[in-house]
Formats: sequence, C-alpha cells, structure tokens
Amino acid sequence: MTDPDALIVGAGPAGLMAADALSAAGRSVVIAEQMPSAARKFLMAGKSGLNLTRAEDPAAFLAAYDAVPLAPILRAFGPAEVVGWAESLGQEVFIGSTGRVFPTAMKASPLLRAWLARLAGRGVALNTRWRWTGGAGFDTPRGPRTLAPRVTVLAMGGASWRRLGSDGLWAERLGAAGLPVTPFAPANAGLSVAWSPHMARHHGQPVKNTGLIAGTARYRGEFVVTQAGLEGGGLYPLTPALRSGAPLALDLKPDWPRDRIASRLATAKGSVSNRLRKALRLDPVQIALLMEFGRPLPKDLAPLIKCLPVRHAGLRPMDQAISTAGGLSWDALDAELMLTARPGTFACGEMLDWEAPTGGYLITACLATGRHAGLAAARRLDRADLHLSGNIPGSGAEPQRDPAAD
Repeated sequence: MTDPDALIVGAGPAGLMAADALSAAGRSVVIAEQMPSAARKFLMAGKSGLNLTRAEDPAAFLAAYDAVPLAPILRAFGPAEVVGWAESLGQEVFIGSTGRVFPTAMKASPLLRAWLARLAGRGVALNTRWRWTGGAGFDTPRGPRTLAPRVTVLAMGGASWRRLGSDGLWAERLGAAGLPVTPFAPANAGLSVAWSPHMARHHGQPVKNTGLIAGTARYRGEFVVTQAGLEGGGLYPLTPALRSGAPLALDLKPDWPRDRIASRLATAKGSVSNRLRKALRLDPVQIALLMEFGRPLPKDLAPLIKCLPVRHAGLRPMDQAISTAGGLSWDALDAELMLTARPGTFACGEMLDWEAPTGGYLITACLATGRHAGLAAARRLDRADLHLSGNIPGSGAEPQRDPAAD
C-alpha cells in the first residue's frame, strides 16, 4: 500500500462523507476502521427506518443543535442536500407526517452498499480491523502499521454503543496530548426506573398523548415503558435538562386545562380508574403511571394529572444512549475543522462537542461535518500542490476552479 493523499480514521457516516468529498476531488484515500465492517451504528439506526434528516423551517432545524459553530456547516449541507446525496446514490426518499425524511427502502443497507461501491469505484481503500494507536499508526491483523498521509481526517465517533465501534477511547489519547476534550455524557438517553410489580404488564407499551416537563423544557412525543425504565423519542429531547438535575413530570392531558379536568372528574361516577378512563379517556398505561407515581392519590386529581412527578434513578448508562454530548472542543479547531495544534489533521462527526435530539439531526450533522472536513482537506492538498508546482495562489498561474468545491 502506498501512502495516500488522505487518511480517514473511522468508517461511520462522517468518515465516509469525508472520503466521498476527497475522492470526488481526485485524491487517493485510505479509510481505517477498527470494526470488521463499516458504519455499524449507521446500520443499527437503519433497523428502525433510517431517519436521514428533517424537512422543516431552516431556523427551527438549526435551533435543534447546541453548538453555534455547526450553523454555517449545516447551512452549506442541510436537509435538502442530504436528500440530494441519497438520491445521487440511487435511493429515493419520502417525507413522513412529522417532517422526518426516510429512504423509501426504510433501511440503511441499500444506501450503504451503494455508497461503498461509489467509493470503491474511485479507488478508496477501506481497511477494517485497523485500531488507531495515535497519529497515523494502527494495530492491524498483520501487525503494527504506520502510514504517511498528507492530510488526516479523524472521524472516530462518540462514546455510546461501544459494541458498534463508538468507544470514545480516542478522547483519552488526545487529551493526554494536550488537546481540549469535554468529558462525554449521555445524550438521547432513557431513564432508569425501579417499577412496582404492577407495572410489569405494561412493559413495552407506548405512552401517547402525554406531555413531558423537565424544568423549563417541555416536549410532547411518544415514549415507551420498558423493564428498565422509560425510553423513546418523546423523552430524548429532555436529556440535557435531566442531565443537569431538573425533575421530570408528565402532563397526562396536555390539551386540557386543569379546570376542565376537575369538572369532568367531579361529575363522573365509579371507581377512580373508571372515572379516569371514562371521563378523561386516559389509556391503561397512563392510568398505571398515575398510580405508580401519584399514590397516595389526593382528593383533587387535576393538579397531579397536569404535573405528575416521575421518580427515577437517573439516565441510563452512557453506552446505552443513542448519542453522547462532549468530545473534542471547538476551541481545538479552526473554521475548517482542522486541529490548530496539528495542521493537516481535521476532525468531524460525533467526536466533536455538539448535541442534538433524534429525528434526523444526528445523521445530518455527521454527514455535514464529514463533508466540510473532507472539502477543507482537499483544498489544503490543492494549495500544497500549487506551491510545489510554483503556481502560488495570487500569481495568476493557478487553476481557476477548485474541484473540491463541487
């Protein structure tokens, strides 16, 4: 293997997109992936439909992210561009009722196969079971190996789903080298709850038409009662507030004001459960949650129904979270996602310190930052080649078009 123009460390969506950008610019690319195959977390996400992005107002889309430096990157490659990229790989998409965008095939494998085929067609070399040891060094099935790339793009992911490759071990190595790294924390995570025995029959049941409140944060969406606690898209956007210690409460009738609830209950007859079911139309799992967290029940149930405190034991372990907050600090990077302390080395994807809810935001940002880093790396190579050839930018002898900007 000859030393490549570009080395990509990590074959998730961000790393593959960086390879896509660099190979499209005519650069030789080697990808090193520690797992036996590429994009394992991407494939796992695809089992539930592969939510690629979200079709919504641009301001609302950007507001879903907590990192200001992401904004220009996402403006350059946002939902419309993600759709165009998927279609360029022969994958039709559709927009669901909530604005979420999915491949028509409703899974990740066809898209990934087409993507890997395109990269292979451009000569991109994918090496699996190559574990990064720092710099451009790797432990490989054939022993230690060190490459000498002209540029490097780090795309090693966050620290959740270790069995799929995102183990976050790179953070200790970069931190020890003096680079600023924000400690990892669970994002888009479930809650641990020690249920009473009566809740066992509700395990696996979705909770619908319910609001969730954590401090000043409010969200309405579906979540699920599991054996371990609570999970689901309706809960995940509240992770930052819950992580900071905000209490969680449920609004079991989010469309009804308190006085209407009180009035309906006052005129209803029968047992408490019958009144809740008939007068308020709460479903069995909502009633079970009220009994679990509200006993002993007060005489006036309306306030409790509008704000039911949830007793829990905190967020589920980080390795079980869908994503992580924390990672390589933006202070370590310039606007092109290059490490200022290591010229020629770029970083992208979930290893950067940003956070967003599920719903297409995670994959879009990984693709966008991977593309951004890949294009920046290609431009750096172009500038270096111009200097080597004597065609120094500004002299009038340089090419008039940057292929990496296409």
